[in-house]
Amino acid sequence: MELTTSDYEFNTTEDIFDDELCDLDPSPSEVITQTYVHSIICALGLIGNTLVIITYLFYKRTKTMTDVYLYNVAVADLIFVVALPFIIYNEQHNWLMGPVACKMLSSAYSINLYSGMLLLACISGDRYIAIVQARRSFGTRSHTLIYSRLICAAVWVFAVALTLPTLIHTEHSEEQNLGSETATVTCQLSFSKNETAKLMKVLVPSLQMAIGFLLPLVVMVFCYSSIMCTLLRAQSSQRHKAVRVVLAIVVVFIMCHLPYNMTLLKHTVSLFKERSCESEKIKLQVLAISRGVAYLHCCLNPILYAFIGVKFRGHFRQIIVDLWCFSKKYIYSARSSRGTSDICISGFKSADGSNNMSSFSA
Repeated sequence: MELTTSDYEFNTTEDIFDDELCDLDPSPSEVITQTYVHSIICALGLIGNTLVIITYLFYKRTKTMTDVYLYNVAVADLIFVVALPFIIYNEQHNWLMGPVACKMLSSAYSINLYSGMLLLACISGDRYIAIVQARRSFGTRSHTLIYSRLICAAVWVFAVALTLPTLIHTEHSEEQNLGSETATVTCQLSFSKNETAKLMKVLVPSLQMAIGFLLPLVVMVFCYSSIMCTLLRAQSSQRHKAVRVVLAIVVVFIMCHLPYNMTLLKHTVSLFKERSCESEKIKLQVLAISRGVAYLHCCLNPILYAFIGVKFRGHFRQIIVDLWCFSKKYIYSARSSRGTSDICISGFKSADGSNNMSSFSA
């Protein structure tokens, strides 16, 4: 059984193989490798995106459209990295958490894919307006914070709508193994009619590639190429650093998502063709590897979009200081240390902008 639930896996139509029997289950070594890789992705993604959310909630406040988008990207990525260990556990233990968990966990990646990618496109569009169309947008961007929240709400509604087929048709089923008293429990998309299954076999991955990859890619390439041209014309000592950041964002996006989408496209095209068992095994292995690389993007988003900024790094350092003060206070609560309370000054900002002690060091 594969370690990750994929939107293109179905159990209604018959797969066409030139071999009569074909075991497509991954080997134990592949299962172990995927478990370790996904665990690392989960840990890094959890730390990075949690720090982004904490920073916006207690330190930085969302003042611009990009801030609102970044906060929502972190929430989308966090939803997925929290769901990932439960997916791994359930698929290794015959989905012990039951049918509800099967549906919810299967939908987590789809929601993250659509919302996260569309929000990254929104960020590139906002930066395009702020830099390339700076003169036209001057004096108006300070009044558009409400619009960014409405756009984010629309993105989430759209992502949930696109995820509905996965949520509705994912089934928790039990299949008795031939010649054995044991049963295999699966969690995958299932349909009562072959015609519906054939349609969804093409529609679901096509939507993933079109809206989850191609549309954001086109928007990002257009916006960031225009931004780079504007920065190169500008007389600024920081322009080369800004250009490198822009290049890093686009290159990392392509490197993470292009291999998976190309493999998924090839897999979709060959669904209704006769294919050998060995080639199908290789293709599924490539899909698993490229999917892991795509998952890695949720760990890189905080670095590329948040921590690369000087102010954000300052807030991050302040979080570490507050956590250190918090631990010292409760570990050494029996001791009275005036020095500690004088040194540990939090970076938490109150609503009126004053510097107060945060909940970490209160």
